[in-house]
Amino acid sequence: MSLQARPPEGIWGAVLLPVDRRGEIEWSALDEQLSALLESGIQGVYTNGTAGEFHSQTEREFDRLSQLVSEFCHSVALPFQIGVSHSNARVARERLARVASLRPDAVQITLPDWWAPSYDEAEVFLAGMAATAPDTPLILYNPPHAKRRLNLDEIARLKARLPMLIGAKLPGGDEVWYGELRRKLPDLAVFIPGHFMASGCLGGGRGSYSNVACLSPAGAGRWWHQLREDPAGALAFEARIVGFMNEHVLPLAVRHGLSNAALDKAMAAAGRWCPIGPELLWPYRSAPGEAVIELGTAARRQLPELFSTSQ
Repeated sequence: MSLQARPPEGIWGAVLLPVDRRGEIEWSALDEQLSALLESGIQGVYTNGTAGEFHSQTEREFDRLSQLVSEFCHSVALPFQIGVSHSNARVARERLARVASLRPDAVQITLPDWWAPSYDEAEVFLAGMAATAPDTPLILYNPPHAKRRLNLDEIARLKARLPMLIGAKLPGGDEVWYGELRRKLPDLAVFIPGHFMASGCLGGGRGSYSNVACLSPAGAGRWWHQLREDPAGALAFEARIVGFMNEHVLPLAVRHGLSNAALDKAMAAAGRWCPIGPELLWPYRSAPGEAVIELGTAARRQLPELFSTSQ
């Protein structure tokens, strides 16, 4: 196994796509975003999660984004992962083959999602991905809306079969679930949703590909350090973050018919830490401007610890 296979930990921020008025990616704005993520002090960045709109990119856009992020991150020694997910397993495998030479710290993959695979098919898929780029560590992204949700026993079987599977992004669970996680997957870096970072990491998680970092990467990073120094305080802050999400963020999905990606980009626009708006690539709906302004006001009122005086 290569030196790159060290399991990740901490807070990782999504690379979000700035979208201009024509509905195209505004590539010139990405450098400023990456610089802001670097300066925030988080442990790494990743492309092409749900918030990164992997499901809406063309292959040319995917290649350009992967190259741009890899060049920046190598130049400043910032750990990075590239998401190669696609509903078509063969396209995902082609993406992985193309980005392996960029030397990401890992690649994130979802299971094929047009037709839900059986466990055996999921294992064949992951084995095929591992064989495509044997020196590139794999992160399994298995979100709540996946058509095939793997349980911890199944993930443990995959881990035993595939040493290059070093991590997973999972929704988390109750105390029983975390007890099973500690017993069954002690060597897998399981990342949990950003707003449950404190309780999830105390329960056995290693970090978060963080929606809280969409709102404020520096604030999310400070919360991670608080967890090490003041676990009780970090748990108390989590309760306030969850309350903010339930009161202000999740209702936007119902009120305006928004996707999870739209909610994350609305938080990033509300956070004002980089030049990005709430717009998504066609055909998905984004949060209206007035909702973003209200969200930013509520966040600074209820979660001032996430923001510096300059924000």
